[in-house]
Amino acid sequence: MHDDDLLVQSVALDGRLAIEGPLAAPAGAVTVLLGPNGAGKSTLLKALAGIEPARLEASLGGRELATLPAAERRDAFYYLPQLGNSQAALSVHEAVLLSYKTLHPGRVRPTDLARVEAALAGMGLEALAGRRLASLSGGQYQRVAIAQAVVRRPRILMMDEPTSALDLHQQLRVLEWLRAEADSGRTVLLALHDLNLAARFADRCWLLKEGRCRLAGPAGSCLTADHLEPLFDVRLEVDAGEDGAPRIQALGLRQRCVPGGEPLGSRAARV
Repeated sequence: MHDDDLLVQSVALDGRLAIEGPLAAPAGAVTVLLGPNGAGKSTLLKALAGIEPARLEASLGGRELATLPAAERRDAFYYLPQLGNSQAALSVHEAVLLSYKTLHPGRVRPTDLARVEAALAGMGLEALAGRRLASLSGGQYQRVAIAQAVVRRPRILMMDEPTSALDLHQQLRVLEWLRAEADSGRTVLLALHDLNLAARFADRCWLLKEGRCRLAGPAGSCLTADHLEPLFDVRLEVDAGEDGAPRIQALGLRQRCVPGGEPLGSRAARV
């Protein structure tokens, strides 16, 4: 077992079992959490990060999380929530540098600046380095927040909808960078809504609905119509794309309703 392999056995919230595993997120892999709104994706990530109060049975490299010193667990996990715009007066460069120096206090060294510049370049933020955070668009700020996360190089990198405010080019840039982080040995967990992005970048998937894990395993075995249609209550067409990854197309709702009316069933609208 690798020191950064994450294994979740169960998560209990408010005295009730919310998630039951085992859910594996191995080092060197991108693990994607999928499910409808309210499925428990954000709650699970926050529980792992120690932000959400929960009774958690999970281990990191074979060591129970409950036995890890608080400082070690805090440094091992980095959780990036869904974001809005920042009103901070910091510049982009200052914000990324501050994120790194939080873990590495002391005077700023040339190696620190090189690390920050690499993170900015990875997110295509070089031209925005001197801009204030408050002046950025939502998508620009999201890329800054991702650079702040990755510059710290945590053992477990967890992000909740990291591509939600990004255009297609930036979505691919971010996910290709996170793919490279996983390839370098990092453990990466992402909550996503875009099934095709998940199909392209995920090694493993956890399928969640109503606070339960319905399936966990290799992406290829999870991303099928049989598993995804009941998860999202839609009709799907899943076939192999040119790169071999599943290509997923929404055909319509499994059962369409109108306000105050009966289900329309087979007359589902195109979405």
